Amino acid sequence: MFPINVPSLHDRVEDLELLVWAFVKEYADRMGKRIESIPKKSIEALKRCPWRGNIRELRNVIEQSMIVTEGPTLNVQIPGVQSQNEIDSVLLRDVERNHIQKILKQTGWRVRGKAGAAGLLGLKPTTLDARMKKLGIVRPR
Repeated sequence: MFPINVPSLHDRVEDLELLVWAFVKEYADRMGKRIESIPKKSIEALKRCPWRGNIRELRNVIEQSMIVTEGPTLNVQIPGVQSQNEIDSVLLRDVERNHIQKILKQTGWRVRGKAGAAGLLGLKPTTLDARMKKLGIVRPR
């Protein structure tokens, strides 16, 4: 026996897109589907996944994605992500912005007071004001 040490997929993200296309081709032939494109945001989101299950986990994700995809663009099912909107908001800044906006809408854009967004978020009103400014969050007219 000869031990073979292969770095984890997380350490070789440059190989990920090639592997995805190889799996897509394999499953497309089996399922009789034709995939012509994969959204760049999906590839980038796949590159950010930890891939504890390594290549087998990626293969399973692509197989599941192929099953649910209708049409020529692969609808990638990112592990732990429910929708394409979540893929679009993988950056912490985007997640923070979306969460603050959700809470502000929930409170009727009230920042201060007991029922204000700052209280619900566990922040001082001045801190929330600063984050809103930094993230470009403004009350809609």
